[in-house]
Amino acid sequence: DVSVSELGAFPPCVVRHGIGRGGACARVFLPRASVSSWLMPHTPTATLVCRVASSCAPAKCFGYHKKKGRTNNQTLLPFRRLSALSGSVLATFSAAAFLPGEAMAWRSSGESNDELVDNLRDNGVITRTSVALAMKRVDRANYVVPGSGGPYQDRPLPIGYGATISAPHMHAHCLEVLGDWLRPGARVLDVGSGTGYLTALFAEFVTSEPGGVVVGIDHIPELVAMSRGNFQKDSCASTLAAGQVLLVTGDGRLGYDARAPYDAIHVGAAAPSIPEALIAQLAPGGRLVLPVGPEGGDQQLKAVDKDAAGNITERVLMGVFYIPLTDTGHQLSR
Repeated sequence: DVSVSELGAFPPCVVRHGIGRGGACARVFLPRASVSSWLMPHTPTATLVCRVASSCAPAKCFGYHKKKGRTNNQTLLPFRRLSALSGSVLATFSAAAFLPGEAMAWRSSGESNDELVDNLRDNGVITRTSVALAMKRVDRANYVVPGSGGPYQDRPLPIGYGATISAPHMHAHCLEVLGDWLRPGARVLDVGSGTGYLTALFAEFVTSEPGGVVVGIDHIPELVAMSRGNFQKDSCASTLAAGQVLLVTGDGRLGYDARAPYDAIHVGAAAPSIPEALIAQLAPGGRLVLPVGPEGGDQQLKAVDKDAAGNITERVLMGVFYIPLTDTGHQLSR
C-alpha cells in the first residue's frame, strides 16, 4: 500500500505516458547511476525484477543483473493497471520510483524507528510534531512479521493472509490528514487493522482522556490475534487492557456499530466505492480517509467529511496502490 504521488515529482523527461498491449502505460527512464548506486546495494537478489500484471498482457519486468552488469534503463511499465502485488514485489516497484537527489518518500528509510520518523519529517511527509512523537513512541518493528523485511524501510511488507502492512509514509500521511480529528477523547475506527500498527498510533492521540477509544477491525481472525500479541510488546498494552482499544474480528465494510459514531475512520484497503455503513457511522463533523478504486486499477486516497447537518463532501488526496477491501475468501485466494 503506497502512494504514487512520487511519480509526479519526476522531471517531465522521466515519465511519459503511452498506450501498449497492457493498456495505459508509462515509459520510465531510470538513469544508470540511480540503479547501480542506490537501488542495487539495497536488494539482496542477483536480479531485480518487478512483475507487473494487467488484464490483457503477460507480466513484464525490468531489472539489473549483477553478474552481467547490465541495466534496462528504458522499460515499459503498465503501472496504471498494476494488479495488487505482494509486499516484496511492490517494494521492488517502489524502489524504482526514485531519483537520487529528490526529497521523496522512498528515501525515508532508516536504521532505527527514530531515524525512519526523522527522515519522514525531513522529507516533508510529516509536518505535525504530534505525528512525529506518536510514531516514535510506537515501534514499527513490533508490528511486522519476522523475516518479512526491514521494519524501518519505507515500504509495505507482507503480513500473510493476502495482506500487507502499509509503507510508513502512507501511515504518516493518513495521520497528518486526520490530525485535527485525533483529539484526546475522540472515537476512531481503523478498518483493516492488520497487525495493529496504525491502531496503536491512533491510541497515542485519543486515549489520554476518558471516552477516547480506538476500534481496530479485521476479518482475518489470525491477524486480530497477531495484533493483540503485538500490543503486548509495545507501550500501548495498557490501553488494550483498559478497554480503550478494541481489536475485533468482523467485516470492516460494515464498520463497527457498537461503538459508533466515530470522529475519525481510516480504511486500509481500497473499496470500489465508499461503504454506506461507514458514512452512517461517521459522526457529524467527522472525517473518513480511505482509498477508493477497483482492484488493480486506478485508485485514489480520499478524505470524506460530514458536516454538522450530515452533508457529505469528498476530496481527492493522491493516487495510491492498495490491496482490495473485499471478503475473506477473495483475500485469502490472492
